[in-house]
Amino acid sequence: EERLVESGGGLVQAGGSLRLSCAASGFSIDDHIIGWFRQVPGKEREGVSCITNNDDATYYSDSVKGRFTIAEDSARNTVYLQMDDLKPEDTAVYYCAAGINPNPTYPQELIRRWVFSVVSYKFWGQGTQVTVAS
Repeated sequence: EERLVESGGGLVQAGGSLRLSCAASGFSIDDHIIGWFRQVPGKEREGVSCITNNDDATYYSDSVKGRFTIAEDSARNTVYLQMDDLKPEDTAVYYCAAGINPNPTYPQELIRRWVFSVVSYKFWGQGTQVTVAS
C-alpha cells in the first residue's frame, strides 16, 4: 500500500526554521514527482515546492523561493522541506504528495502549472501543522 507520512511541523517564532519530512512507503520516490503543498482553512491547497525524479529539477512558489529548500534522500525514500526565515503567512497544514513526473520537454510554463496542480498527484499524506508566531 502506498503511503506518505509527514512530520516535523510545530510552532516557531517568525524568522525561525523548521524541517519537514515526508517518508514514503509502498513505492519509490525515485519514480515519482514529490511535492509539498499547504492549506489554510477556507482556501485552496497551494503548491509550495516539488522535486521531479526524471530530471532532478526543483520548483518553488514565488512566496517561498529563497527561503525554502526541497531535498530528497533516496536511501531513506524520504523528501525534506527545509523552511527558513519563516513568516506568519507560512502558517498552514503542510502536505506532501506523489505524482507522475512531467515530461521535461514540455515548455517551462506548462511544467510549472503541472507540478503545482493538485490533480497531478496520486498519493497524499495526512498533513502536518506549521504555525509561525509573530
